[in-house]
Amino acid sequence: MQTTQELYTYEIITKEHTDLIQKAAECLARTFIGVDVSGKWVQEPMVGQLHIGYEDFYQFTKDYLDSTIEQGYCAVALDIHNNVVGVLAGDINAPEIIGEDIFEGSFSDMNVILRVLEDVDKRFMEDYQKRNGKEIEDGELLHLFMLGVIAEYDRHEIIKQLGNRLITKASSQGVKAILGEATNPKSIRVMEKYHNMKKYTDVEGNYIVHKYQNNSKLNGIPANIADGTYIIIKEL
Repeated sequence: MQTTQELYTYEIITKEHTDLIQKAAECLARTFIGVDVSGKWVQEPMVGQLHIGYEDFYQFTKDYLDSTIEQGYCAVALDIHNNVVGVLAGDINAPEIIGEDIFEGSFSDMNVILRVLEDVDKRFMEDYQKRNGKEIEDGELLHLFMLGVIAEYDRHEIIKQLGNRLITKASSQGVKAILGEATNPKSIRVMEKYHNMKKYTDVEGNYIVHKYQNNSKLNGIPANIADGTYIIIKEL
């Protein structure tokens, strides 16, 4: 029996790794659209509810990686055949609120997801300003944007190793906190367990959450699958 260390290798990819960027985008897109892993269906609830297609989502993911890869916060897990079987991708940009629909055609429902993320991000930014008396700047927070694992074995170990690499790097570069928008309870549990991230509470003591039941496009998501998108955080 091989140990996990031998099953997978980990690296933070750079813009020179064009083939790995493509494989990372494929891995993320497959996980978000929906993939059967060892008999379990893994899918992001909003993407599933809105029936977003693979090609569109792959392009979105690839564009995100291409635009943020130079920041050095995309870690991949590779199997012995050099296939990307896990990805954790983030950036250190301050959250950006566009406030209008930017996706069209077959991908127009991605605007629904973008609005959900912008809703929780905006409330977080307002709370951050109340607490700190200033706006968030680029480089202050590591925003963990996408996590995808298609490996059959040791999935949690992969999540742990990928997170450790990015968090260690962020810490060494003076980043103050790690932030994410967790869209389902499974990702919250995993990030709590392996990386001590917690649901963020604002100055009034409330969670920052976008409830799916209050969203006409997303209220078909069963509450036992996911109830909303939460801001999760870990101070460094």
